[in-house]
Amino acid sequence: MVSFKKNNINNKKNWKKRGLGLLVLLLLSVLLLACADQNTAASPTSGSQLTTPNRPGIIVNSTTPNVTDPIIGKRLDDQQAALKQNPPVLTLKDGLDENQRVAQEVAVKNEKFQRYMFAPNSTTPVRTEIFGVYPWRDSDLTDATTICQQTTCYRVELYNFAYNLTGTATVDIKNRIVVATNTIYQAQPDIPDYLKNLAIEIAANAPIVQQQLGFKPTQNQALMANTKTALNNTRCERSLHLCVAPTFVQGGDALWAIVDLTDLTLVGVQWTKVGQSSRLPVSEKNLQDDYVTTNVCQHNTALNQNGWQMDYILTSSDGLRIANVSFNGKAVLANAKLVDWHVSYSRQQGFGYSDAVGCPVFSQAAVVAVGGPRTEPLSQNNGFALIQDFWSIGYPSPCNYNYQQRYEFYNDGRFRIEAASIGRGCGNDGTYRPVTRIRWAGDQNTFAEWNGTGWNDWTAEKWQLQTAQTAYTPEGYQYRLVDQKDQGYLVEPGRGQFGDGGRGDNAYVYITRYHPGIDEGEADLVTLGSCCNTDYHQGPEKFIEPNPEPIAGSGLVMWYVAQLKNDDTTGHEYCWAQSIVENGLLGVKKFPCYSGPLFVPTK
Repeated sequence: MVSFKKNNINNKKNWKKRGLGLLVLLLLSVLLLACADQNTAASPTSGSQLTTPNRPGIIVNSTTPNVTDPIIGKRLDDQQAALKQNPPVLTLKDGLDENQRVAQEVAVKNEKFQRYMFAPNSTTPVRTEIFGVYPWRDSDLTDATTICQQTTCYRVELYNFAYNLTGTATVDIKNRIVVATNTIYQAQPDIPDYLKNLAIEIAANAPIVQQQLGFKPTQNQALMANTKTALNNTRCERSLHLCVAPTFVQGGDALWAIVDLTDLTLVGVQWTKVGQSSRLPVSEKNLQDDYVTTNVCQHNTALNQNGWQMDYILTSSDGLRIANVSFNGKAVLANAKLVDWHVSYSRQQGFGYSDAVGCPVFSQAAVVAVGGPRTEPLSQNNGFALIQDFWSIGYPSPCNYNYQQRYEFYNDGRFRIEAASIGRGCGNDGTYRPVTRIRWAGDQNTFAEWNGTGWNDWTAEKWQLQTAQTAYTPEGYQYRLVDQKDQGYLVEPGRGQFGDGGRGDNAYVYITRYHPGIDEGEADLVTLGSCCNTDYHQGPEKFIEPNPEPIAGSGLVMWYVAQLKNDDTTGHEYCWAQSIVENGLLGVKKFPCYSGPLFVPTK
């Protein structure tokens, strides 16, 4: 008998409350298909310059894969064969070195890891697959994996298609044992290259894609093919399927071909407006990648400056992580990192990308680090900033992204954790939601909000949205986090007051209880939540619902999710970039949108 019952505290979902009924799904599919038939536009030619409003989205919602395609047919056969195996999991076959092979072999034989391969409380196998086997890094350190600092460990990632969950196993390959397992419900790991290629195959061969483009695209014309996506009112959103969006740029527009890798079908297509741009190559990319991988991705680097001490490391998909942060010898943060960028286009139709940022090599991050972290002095030498840039390889061409992480540390003990989109992205109607995770030092903390007249302590895990009605202290503080001695930090969210061009964060803040030995995002975290939800369902709520835990006098994790709306209006650009010719050379004019709270010592 296999059970998913709270082996980890972060598995807080009730497995019995699943999805919509089959009849409801069928009726919705019929209605959506009927609507799509009424809105289908005439197919443009290859050189067409039609604007996006004349190219409506089309929901296909076919549930039948093209079994005549040999690649799809083989995958279906492999999936069925895996269900009859012991253990019933589709493993990686190609491209593994000996260490990866051993790690995968040990993981799939582990009884705790095998529980992810079955329906809950059942011996019925469900479709599962190993998506990746990666070397364990310092950024994966948890209380349960400290042994990996003395031995050689690998991280094995499994995806459960039936329940849309990710299971991980940390394997000590020298001793051939699993030292830790973890699961996150409604979360998806980075996909392997063969699934990316399969998604492109499905998209390029789809008649509706060829009709909309006016030609059959080639594989190398697809952008962002390994980035998870969603399209509201389709199976990608309703049933939480694994979906990606190969994207094809044509003139000033981009066609998103949304592929369901669970059903192996095209879900729909959608046009977005991206504007005209010329592609600039990333210079010396290979040299930069080698430097970053060797010097920043493998191990922690110590930083000691202006009274601040910390370690930093570039993670596989959680950006630049700082840890063991202290000021003048007093512990401040256990760690902080940028988990995801949720990028939603069109509030009405709800589609977009979930972007991971991280190392350029041995990583499935869609937007990778360019150069290593750098420090620069703040104005008036009042401190310093630790900065990391992330680019898509084709930036600033349409559907290529440029993000920045920035940690500011002041000489008086203040600090700010920032995330910025530099533009341009894959449309002019985007909302960017960076998901930042901050774990405080200490295990006796109290969190409070300002209610207009005083501080109101939170007694249980909770989330809150910053709005126009939010109350602030006269100094602009919204929250306070202190230890048992009332020492800690006041939290000032972004409202456009920091002089960096920010227009306000409109942020969701989540507070969750930290559990030593339980991995609720402490190690490198897979894609958390949907790209395109417009409410509080941004991912961290998974560690709160359905039963919020008490938090008073405990270790705390703060999640900060800003919401940044881009704008390409001339003279009012925001979260945007465009190519320009300046002094006879091609360059990029950037209109970044910075976000993030400032933390001010209470004493």
